[in-house]
Amino acid sequence: MMEWVISFLLLLGGSLVLVGSIGLVKMPDFFMRLHGPTKATTLGMACLLFAAMAYYGFYGEGVSVKEVLISMFLLITAPISGYMLIKSAIHHRLDSIESTRGKDKIEED
Repeated sequence: MMEWVISFLLLLGGSLVLVGSIGLVKMPDFFMRLHGPTKATTLGMACLLFAAMAYYGFYGEGVSVKEVLISMFLLITAPISGYMLIKSAIHHRLDSIESTRGKDKIEED
């Protein structure tokens, strides 16, 4: 049964990382491109790390502190770095397409 759980987490994690990477390449502007790595890729890496924790917890010598620390660091820093990139882009008045400006900005133009 544990093999199924680990396999599911690995497949889900790999799929989410792939979707996030494709979103990074295919989205039209910076603000939309940032959603791929900060959301899908973060969840995908979390699934992969949980799969590693489950594998080593069930088959190995137990859950290592390294996997827990990596998971915590990833889940804390990815949204914060995404937020800082967005704030910097807004501060520098980076161009965006019309659909990402919001109703107030469209009415001002």
